[in-house]
Amino acid sequence: MRVLVVEDEERLADTVRRGLELEGFVVECETNGPDGLWRATEDPFDVIVLDIMLPGLSGYEVLRTLRTRGVWTPVLMLTAKDGEYDEADAFDLGADDYLTKPFSFVVLVARLRALLRRGAPERPTVLAAGDLTVDPQSHRVFRGDTEITLTAREFGLLHYLVRNAGAVVTKSDILRNVWDAHYEGTENVVEVYIRYLRRKIDAPFGRSTIDTLRGVGYRLRTDGGEPVDQPDGE
Repeated sequence: MRVLVVEDEERLADTVRRGLELEGFVVECETNGPDGLWRATEDPFDVIVLDIMLPGLSGYEVLRTLRTRGVWTPVLMLTAKDGEYDEADAFDLGADDYLTKPFSFVVLVARLRALLRRGAPERPTVLAAGDLTVDPQSHRVFRGDTEITLTAREFGLLHYLVRNAGAVVTKSDILRNVWDAHYEGTENVVEVYIRYLRRKIDAPFGRSTIDTLRGVGYRLRTDGGEPVDQPDGE
């Protein structure tokens, strides 16, 4: 059972990590919002323990971005705040449970085990564009009956494109919704991942699903892509 703990109080994070490891969990820790978001997006976890007050990105923003990207890992939020509005905000953004500091470690373990038994409570509708289907809950993608294996980032990009199928999205739109608002790298990374997707969802099936509108952005076809002739080896 893999747990990601995103907590900027390093002493607390270390205490939680050591305690959970004694309970049989495999634990990874991050101490700020951007690193926590990256780890939760790139690596698979069974549950996430997420502090609200984090440097870089708040826990609220991390959670909102995860749900927007189709990451439905159960999240238990931690905060030093105490109030029904904080709790309501967390649940509105897609949190699955909530603990106020200071908390009992026994209660934390019990809540985590309950989340693991329950699994992600939300089962978003499977999205489709022709015979291309995307299941945000299970992170599975199919072209007809053939399953396609994608990385977490590739899945996030495809999920965003399918949710906006038929509409044109810019590189800035993609970076803001699939990466994050604080991404400072080159926009060319979008072209790289579009190319990765085409090699997986189109090339093996002789399709062209993602249109490039030069100087504007990209558009995913609602019909699942028209047949195209592919060069040998492409």
